[in-house]
Amino acid sequence: MKKGVISLISLALSVTMLAGCGSKPETGSSGGAGGETPNFKVGMVTDAGTIDDKSFNQGTYEGILRAGKELNVEYKYLKPAGTTEAQYTIEIGNLYDAGFKFIVTPGFKFETAIFKAQDKYKDAKFVLIDGAPNSGEPGAEPVVKENSVAIFYAEQEAGFLAGVATALHVKEGETGFIGGMEIPPVQKFNWGFQQGLKYANENLDTKVMVKKENVVYQGSFDNVAAGSQLAAQMYDRGVNVIFAAAGGVGVGAINEAKTRVQNGDDVWIVGVDVDQYKDGIYEGEKSVILTSAVKKIDQSAFDMIQAEKEGKFPGGQTLIFDAKNDGVGLPKENPNLSEDILKQVDEAFNKIKAGEIKVTAEQGDLIK
Repeated sequence: MKKGVISLISLALSVTMLAGCGSKPETGSSGGAGGETPNFKVGMVTDAGTIDDKSFNQGTYEGILRAGKELNVEYKYLKPAGTTEAQYTIEIGNLYDAGFKFIVTPGFKFETAIFKAQDKYKDAKFVLIDGAPNSGEPGAEPVVKENSVAIFYAEQEAGFLAGVATALHVKEGETGFIGGMEIPPVQKFNWGFQQGLKYANENLDTKVMVKKENVVYQGSFDNVAAGSQLAAQMYDRGVNVIFAAAGGVGVGAINEAKTRVQNGDDVWIVGVDVDQYKDGIYEGEKSVILTSAVKKIDQSAFDMIQAEKEGKFPGGQTLIFDAKNDGVGLPKENPNLSEDILKQVDEAFNKIKAGEIKVTAEQGDLIK
């Protein structure tokens, strides 16, 4: 990553439903100290799901909300009628026409829309999380113009840390992985998780396995029922912990884990992208979320907005956020992990930062 660019990156959203759907878009603004007028406008177009989806939309939105409070910016989000390039383009244009010329978009599905928008709206700035602008043609190379930034994360490192924590907690048993679509960010979570389990088995006296039949990509991010079914099948096969990197499919897995725990089973879920602890609560403050493999999306969004305010927007760059710049990790609070486990995970994290542990972003020698 080029020097001079802020450490983390995360995006945020605002509040509204698409005008084309018949609802009036909601807007949020911050008055700043002394009620001064906000000095620039930040817009967001959501991907599939809502701003409380416990994933990319929510992470982005939280970063934007923070910017509204701390940096005196006005903000708005628009939710498209669907997830096509044309529908995204409509909302990007609506934001631009309303004066929101700093636009954040979460997810690879925006790649072609931003590819065109960065040329059409040359005086606007675009932040694309987990994707890079390209034409969408087979083999197309990324084209990040000076008014755009592409952001990626080292999901494999977050998955690795979650794998180490899981192995140390279970000590001996089986794990599973439920992914949404079989795309690089999701695959890297899986591969990193398995590398973390393998590292713990070889160095930290654990005996945790993952069988091929317990690694499944459901094919979507919104099929809650399928997530419940897949989780039930894995738990029935003796799996103790499931790492669910699957959006709404993961919500289904969490629901199944809650039911099982309330019936006396000892099963867990590892969350993804954001801290999902609250989503796993089934009684009081007890949760089925063992920990979460976190991408600090909110911080990334905030940092990009701050960079723009300070005249340091890293236009034309593709940024990678990883352990070295604290862009990935586990949540700050992990109530279900012991202090000893957290200490060992922190040691592994520091070894990754120092380059002593290399977590590969591809499928290599994984647990069979």
